[in-house]
Amino acid sequence: MPETLARLPEGSTFDVVVAGAGGAGMAAALFAAIRGLKVLLVESTGQVGGTTALSAGSAWIPNTRHARALGAEDDLEKAATYLRHASRGQSSETMRRAFLRLGPEAVECLESHTQVRFRARALHPDYNTELEGSTLRGRVLEALPFEGERLGEDIGLVRPPLPEFTILGGLMVNQEDVLHLLRIRRSGAALRHAASLLLDYLGDLARYRRSMRLMMGNALVGRLLLSLRERGVPLLMNSRIRQIERDAGGVCAVVLEQGAQSRRIGIGRGLIVATGGFNRDPARRAALLPDPPPPHCPGAPGHTGALHPLLEALGAHYGPSRPDNAFWAPVSVRKRADGTMAVFPHFMLDRGRPGVIAVDAAGRRFVNEAVSYHPFVQGMYAAQARPGGAAAIPAFLITDAEGLRRYGLGMARPGSRPPRALLADGYLTRAATLRGLAQALGIDAAGLEATVVRMNAFAQSGVDADFGRGSTDYQRITAGDPSHGPNPCLGPVRTPPFYAIRLYPGDIGAATGFLTDERARVLDAQGQPIGRLYACGNDMHSVMGGQYPGPGITIGPGLAFAYAAALDAAGPETSPQMPS
Repeated sequence: MPETLARLPEGSTFDVVVAGAGGAGMAAALFAAIRGLKVLLVESTGQVGGTTALSAGSAWIPNTRHARALGAEDDLEKAATYLRHASRGQSSETMRRAFLRLGPEAVECLESHTQVRFRARALHPDYNTELEGSTLRGRVLEALPFEGERLGEDIGLVRPPLPEFTILGGLMVNQEDVLHLLRIRRSGAALRHAASLLLDYLGDLARYRRSMRLMMGNALVGRLLLSLRERGVPLLMNSRIRQIERDAGGVCAVVLEQGAQSRRIGIGRGLIVATGGFNRDPARRAALLPDPPPPHCPGAPGHTGALHPLLEALGAHYGPSRPDNAFWAPVSVRKRADGTMAVFPHFMLDRGRPGVIAVDAAGRRFVNEAVSYHPFVQGMYAAQARPGGAAAIPAFLITDAEGLRRYGLGMARPGSRPPRALLADGYLTRAATLRGLAQALGIDAAGLEATVVRMNAFAQSGVDADFGRGSTDYQRITAGDPSHGPNPCLGPVRTPPFYAIRLYPGDIGAATGFLTDERARVLDAQGQPIGRLYACGNDMHSVMGGQYPGPGITIGPGLAFAYAAALDAAGPETSPQMPS
């Protein structure tokens, strides 16, 4: 499937050129091809999928047919109410409503004309279930698992998941698998599920030397790639746009480079920019992210913002800066055997579980550990900025022997004996007493001991009087352990030895990007569309207002506005075409 620039004839022209083969860019190219347009997809790295491939692959899109099939009590006004509260007035109502209208159409288009298939779980809450308009089900879509062998040799184009998010050296697992694995010693059904996973994985290793069970983000990317291949969309890898030309009507051509080759490519209908945002641009990180600048980004390597200066030269500009110009997740870090740095996002598997607490350098809690990953890091920065307060960067995630056995801690998987390597290299700290653990971490011992005494009392009563941990449906259902009582998020810390890891802020995506209208057309400083120029994904100013209302709030709008861009570029005279 990959094309080479040398094989494209001089003077080649495409209806649409898409810059960036992450989830939004692949979808934009696919939507344009569905409308019968001649499309070229350009990727700066050697693999497709971007951060979507590394993620859970969830798409937050309310009011699809999957929600109706679940009987979810939802409608456009309810979703709009929730987004208005969750975004805290930091985004455009017009853009939010455009997203809510376009999202279900985009899903219907993909499922009707491509290999992309979604499902919604019976229980998958919004993150802010305490807000008006929230729901417990129906808004979060995930791609169905995908058989990688359907891609043949193109399987190598799919960016693999983070190794630390796989098991047994490469087996991808989803949330359902994780829940089964956590119950493996208590449930026959969980044991049978785990055995089936292992047998299938061993079979794949024997035949293909890798797992062909693509899950979560890899499943979505694999399905998009197969669909693009079926429609004959050429894909240029390791290629960059070095120049953008415009005429009276707007963008009319780009100059592409691939190795030593260079080509001018004409553009008839549109350039759709979906390169992933600014997150790996050092200058923009320094300008847009808080102090101290987060040292770790678990996103894909192509999110350099390298194309952004060319767009600004055309008149494009970022939307207004917000208190949070990035989306956050706490991360722990460890050097891998090959010398690369593993950056592990702590989404939901440990922080909110019973018997796990997060403390600052004074040994004191500073945030509700069971909130979702974005407000957790907001809490880290808020605590760090308090005058006279103790440092919360890094923070320390602490548990006891029972907590580690049941839930794990970051890269330390559940089990009674953590890997010696994690202890040897200092990723995981262990001590026989809380005082000894505090001394090993360099934090206040008396503060930690007092915090644990207080938390153990909360665990017994089931009420966190300090931060309200376990007080919302999201926290109880998703962040905690529903089988634990009286509060699924509160448990004692008392069984030695005690363990800890260090947590740092990690940015997982850009919340600030180029200002567009509801048709994904990039706007100039006067609010006028720049002809034939579109942005989607994290290159586009987020409709979420720098907040994180639910799982998949980058992928959902990425798909919706990729659809909007393709529709606008195609024009009303086109209609969906079946692949040839």
